[in-house]
Amino acid sequence: MKSGNKILTLVIGLLLISNIVLAYFLLNGKKPPKRERTDPTEVMIKEVGMDEKQAATHKQMKDDHFKAVRPLYDSLRAAKSMYFSLVKDTTITDSVAKTYREKIAAWQSTIDSMTFAHFRKMRNLLNPQQQVKYDEFVQKLMQRGRKDSTAKK
Repeated sequence: MKSGNKILTLVIGLLLISNIVLAYFLLNGKKPPKRERTDPTEVMIKEVGMDEKQAATHKQMKDDHFKAVRPLYDSLRAAKSMYFSLVKDTTITDSVAKTYREKIAAWQSTIDSMTFAHFRKMRNLLNPQQQVKYDEFVQKLMQRGRKDSTAKK
């Protein structure tokens, strides 16, 4: 065998071994740790500096709020589902589609109004220094995960 063939055989053998080792580590290696989700309520309690009584009151108000709006979210999802199911119907008029959009807007408006009122009630539990921090937290909460459409990619 020529020396060129020996080198080629050796390189192929090393590549084969390295691929097997790599595949082994990929399949049997450690899984990346799951990213823990932080509870926004706990973060807010800490950032705003609520005492135990305020935190307990807030948690009760939050539970009551979600109990009230959860059925509205279900109705909103159903309305959107019905609206987007119209895509397949080629006979739907603009006025029918508009009616569905108005229903969606009404559900969303109701949810937003209730959430706004909830935030206002929560804010009233806080002292003036906490209110400043709460206002900043609410703004951050409303902006999370949203990027400006004009931002460069």
